[in-house]
Amino acid sequence: MQEGAPPTVLVLASGRGERFVASGGAGSKLQALLAGRPVIQWTLAAVRASGLPFHVEDAGHPGMGDSIAAAVRATRDANGWLVLPGDLPLVRAETLRAVARALRGEGAEVVVPVYQGQRGHPVGFARSCGEALAGLSGVQGAAPVVKASHAMDLQVDDEGVVVDIDTMEALAHAERRFRETRR
Repeated sequence: MQEGAPPTVLVLASGRGERFVASGGAGSKLQALLAGRPVIQWTLAAVRASGLPFHVEDAGHPGMGDSIAAAVRATRDANGWLVLPGDLPLVRAETLRAVARALRGEGAEVVVPVYQGQRGHPVGFARSCGEALAGLSGVQGAAPVVKASHAMDLQVDDEGVVVDIDTMEALAHAERRFRETRR
């Protein structure tokens, strides 16, 4: 690990998407089309545009905690992590960079982006959280690690941090927002 190296974005792409299917969606929410491209492709485009190193975790784990743990173990030498569910197609590259900067520059253990009072993703974790993250399991993700730390809220002007594709209604909302913001 390099001393000034940026954190690694962990793109979580192994969820089953049960709420999406229950809402009438067919197949994987990550493969659902948004503006003609699969949701995951939009998320990955933002990650690539950020210039940050990244790892896609798509091994089909039973819960978000399991996915995070596997991704952290796969990137053990990273200089911290930004946990980004793959179903956030509107997140902007500059927001990823802002969370990474805050994580490195503010000395916070955890950085949570906040859009209009609502906490979102990616959540940034310092390298010191690695052991706790690698030990996660279950569906609640990294909430226990966030609660155990002094998390820093980072105000962002990016609705994409809170627009996840969990239902067909959310996909329709994302499609409307996509058209409005990408004119």
